[in-house]
Amino acid sequence: MAKVLMKGNEAIGEGAVRAGCRYFFGYPITPQSELPHYLAKRLPEVGGVYLQSESETAAINMVYGAAGAGARVMTSSSGPGISLMQEGISYLAGAELPCVIVNMIRGGPGLGNIAPAQSDYFQATRGGGHGDYRVIVLAPASVQEIIDLMRLAFDLADRYRNPVMVAGDGILGQMMEPVELGEEEDVQIPPRPWAATGRMGGEKKLINSLYIVPEELEQHNLKLARKYALIASKEQRWEEYRLDGARLVLVAFGTVARICKAVVDRCREEGLAVGLIRPITLWPYPQKAFEPLMGKVDSFLVVEMNLGQMVEDVRLAVNGRHPVHFYGRCGGMLPVAADVVQEVKKLYGGGGN
Repeated sequence: MAKVLMKGNEAIGEGAVRAGCRYFFGYPITPQSELPHYLAKRLPEVGGVYLQSESETAAINMVYGAAGAGARVMTSSSGPGISLMQEGISYLAGAELPCVIVNMIRGGPGLGNIAPAQSDYFQATRGGGHGDYRVIVLAPASVQEIIDLMRLAFDLADRYRNPVMVAGDGILGQMMEPVELGEEEDVQIPPRPWAATGRMGGEKKLINSLYIVPEELEQHNLKLARKYALIASKEQRWEEYRLDGARLVLVAFGTVARICKAVVDRCREEGLAVGLIRPITLWPYPQKAFEPLMGKVDSFLVVEMNLGQMVEDVRLAVNGRHPVHFYGRCGGMLPVAADVVQEVKKLYGGGGN
């Protein structure tokens, strides 16, 4: 199968189109602006609609309207723009509306800078808006995986009637890699009997997240909680890399996981039994990946482009059974493989303690 060279942001757009997305509402912000630029041209070619909104706040509410009418719809932004969308994301989760939100993460807090980061992990995995809700979060690590995960993102959104976030970073959005696109297929979007389509003579449909009566809101939250528990049990995804006989296990996602694979290879060449767990779903977090390692490894080293966020989920997964260490760079700085190797050697020499 022939390969084509694509930039990560463009691959997100192409992956969305091939997943049946026909509506995009968004606003340009570095480092993801190539994505709306790409869809501005691509969506009309397939009969879709691209609309540049006046703000990120407007964009997420347009997504709410399109999703409520039954469309496959997405938006994208970075850092400050995703922050502006949080109220709308909470509304979407409360109304159980499927959609996809892309965050190509940049340095923060505040306006920060336009360099790559992973500092929006808490925002994505804890529900950055108000209320008891969850968003499914996927973290690709290559341009090819972006293509593959976009289809999964829309399918999961439909399956669970829930927003799905694709979390990348500035490097992943800007890099170019060869990808296999395959033949375009007609995507069969599942029926949406709940959608408010405006058809005359049919059953009245109401898209809503407002429950004034406390007892009713409690029952709605409990219903959502049961759905989230089902997602957590069925949708954990991860990649294992050279875990055979590992004494020290690195844990990293996205771009940093690519660096950590090089670290693992270098350590193995030097006789150090090091492996890697790469979470693909950041929520639900792949706790199942850690269970087979309990009692067999010395320790874990979490590597991130932030001051320590995913490390909390690793500690929850390990539950005190092994030491969990952290190494990170922040503000748009990228961990360097040589520095991570030195961290590994310090921990490895002490048995991970």
